[in-house]
Parts: sequence; C-alpha cells; structure tokens
Amino acid sequence: MKDILTRFTNDVIANTAFGVECDSLGDRENEFYLMGKEATDLSGLWKNLKLFGYILVPRLATLFKFKLFSKTVGDFFTNLIKSNIRSREKHGILRRDMIHLLLEARKYRLKHEETEPLQDTGFATATESVIASPMNTKTEITDDDITSQALIFFFAGFETVSILMCFMSHELAVHPNIQKRLIQEVDETLEACRGKLTYESLLGMKYMDMVVSESLRKWPNPVLDRICTKSYTIDPKYPDERPVHLRKGDVIWLPVFGIHRDPQYYPEPERFDPERFNDENKVNINPYTYLPFGSGPRNCIGSRFALLETKTLFFYILSNFEIVPVEKTQIPLVLSKKQFNLTAENGFWLGLAKSQRKK
Repeated sequence: MKDILTRFTNDVIANTAFGVECDSLGDRENEFYLMGKEATDLSGLWKNLKLFGYILVPRLATLFKFKLFSKTVGDFFTNLIKSNIRSREKHGILRRDMIHLLLEARKYRLKHEETEPLQDTGFATATESVIASPMNTKTEITDDDITSQALIFFFAGFETVSILMCFMSHELAVHPNIQKRLIQEVDETLEACRGKLTYESLLGMKYMDMVVSESLRKWPNPVLDRICTKSYTIDPKYPDERPVHLRKGDVIWLPVFGIHRDPQYYPEPERFDPERFNDENKVNINPYTYLPFGSGPRNCIGSRFALLETKTLFFYILSNFEIVPVEKTQIPLVLSKKQFNLTAENGFWLGLAKSQRKK
C-alpha cells in the first residue's frame, strides 16, 4: 500500500504543483517519481542528523552548508520549475496550479478572500492566514522563491499524505464495521450525484470526514516545531517539578502524538473511534488538543488540499473494493523505529477485494 499510495500522491503533486503529467503506476521508473522518492527518503543516520540540524540549529546548518537534497535532485527540480516558468511566460500558458498562483503573487494579483466558505471543508482543516498582497508585503518573489515553495509543497505532500492514507487503509481493514458504514455512505453519495462525484457531494460526506479526522488524531505528524517569539516561564505544576524558562528565539517541539493520545482529551486513545468527531462530540474538542495540521500563522497551508485528495481517493477505492487484511498484515500494527516519519515496522500490506454489492 505504501508503494501504491506514494505513487498516487507523487502524480497528484506533480500535476498540481509542477504542471507535470505523470503515471507512476504505469511508468514505474519515471524520473519525477525517482527524484521525489530520493528527496523524501529520510532513512539513515546522516540524513536524520542533517534534518535535525536544520530544525534545531539552522544557522549552524547554513554555516556548514548542509544540504538535505543531493545535487542531482536539487538540479532536477530547479531546472524543471524554472523552465516551466519560462515556457509559461513566453507562450502565455495559463494553467491554474501552484506555480500559477505563485506567479500571480509575484505580480500582486492575489487578494485575500474575507468571505466564509460556502461549505465546511472538514473538521481537520486549518484556518488559513492572509496571503501576499501589496498591503502586507513588499518582498520581491524570485524564481528561486517559487522553486523553494514548490519543493516545500512537494516535500510536505508527497510523503505525509501517503502516510495518512496508509494508516487510514489499515484502520478500515481491521475495523470492518467502520468500513461497512463508510461504504454505505459512499454508495448513497454515488447514487445522489448520479454516478459522478462532485466537490459538494464529497464535502457533504460526514462519516468520511469523521474517519479521516480520527485517522489524523491517532496517527498524526509526531511533532511540530516553532520558534519562541518572546520569553516565557512555564510554572511547575507538581512539587517535584522545576519551572521551564523559554527564551526568545528558542526552538520548541510540540509533542502532537502525545497530545492526541492523552486520555485527558481523548478517552481510550488507542481505540480507533470516528464517533469522537460526530456533530455532537466534535464541538467539545479543544482546538489546541487537535493539531494534525498545526495552528496559527505557521499552520499547514495544504490542509484543504490533503483532505480533499484523501477523501477523493477513498471514495473511488470504496466504491469498487473493500480493503481487507492479508497474510502479511501486521495486527496489531507496530511503528518503525528506523525512520523519522511515522510508518509501520513491516510496511502496510493490505488487499483490495472486489466489491460484490450491486450498483
């Protein structure tokens, strides 16, 4: 499942962020996928040390010129994006993707929309901050800036979304009653939209949103890093504790995995229970105890994108198949200790059984 879903997210990111059409399931050795896989491979001690260096001591990492990507990977994506920009500007090509939005931002043509969305985009969606406009920035956006932003978007969406999909697949496989209810909602939605999925129909699937939200609760990105903007002291709560003094500029790690599994906020935290996010219960969840996409001005700008991508994929899978355990499925699932990213010790091995229900 990890291989299949990573190839899917690769093609989605290639299309929406880079304007490149890929078929990584058909052409398994295409250059874009191979470069992306190498760029997001964080296994190995040296790669992890460099990543921690960038996060914890960025000035030192800059001083010693640490590079997360190899020269081959860096040159590939840089040349790809810059040639794409030149081609669009020369031939007047209009393609409404991320590069287009960044080019529009460079020309100060983007405006922040103050209106509320017409439809709820999902419980896990992070509130977006004001985007670039002449009112709030005068910084020139260069081709290198656009390349960097596209790479960040790729780096964030290639691996993390596929990991969410893997964990959600596993939970559905080992909880057939939850999957059965979700399949029922898929069938009802498919019938209501007459066999052609629409954006509004997908966002209207409440149980789908509950399942995705609970998957993100149980299997989130383990930590968030933030920079302290002012000095602050956390007073001790118990007699044997000492105060924690934070200074301006300190790098802080927030243990999202621990918060999401704290029984104070989520009773029986190890249990996969989408009902935590039904209409009655979700209003009682403290927003700062649910952080799959972070919070505040440094939250994940791709939360809507990730949720839409995930829901769309599972809609089409479950409209045709049931996700089932196979001989190699690890039950209960054990997390790998060899990688920085959250993933299964022995991989995600699941089967797709052709659905026998009538359409």
